Amino acid sequence: MHIFFIVLILLISIMLIGVVLLQNPKGGSGLTSGISSLGTVQNLGVRRTGDFLSKTTAVLAGALMVLCFLVQFTLPSRQSAVEVKESILQKELPAAPAPVETPASAPAPGAVEEPEK
Repeated sequence: MHIFFIVLILLISIMLIGVVLLQNPKGGSGLTSGISSLGTVQNLGVRRTGDFLSKTTAVLAGALMVLCFLVQFTLPSRQSAVEVKESILQKELPAAPAPVETPASAPAPGAVEEPEK
């Protein structure tokens, strides 16, 4: 389900980019002027094409936001994915030998013993 929402978000994002690029900018030289020369002026009119693109932008942006929230709730569980993994170095290292205990009465190395009286 999570992957489905991700793919849907990508498709809506691509459509939103296309719709925004088709809108007529304030300067007046957008891709909508190219559509008006294709004969859509008779069906929708230039103003109605702009209205349609504005409404489509709003709907796609809303759908994108809702899907982004849904994706957050469909994330796979992180606890099942977290496992204690050992690295290759940890697997190949031999076990550390146990420390050798020296008797308490043994002199320290390099220490000079005092003769007994």
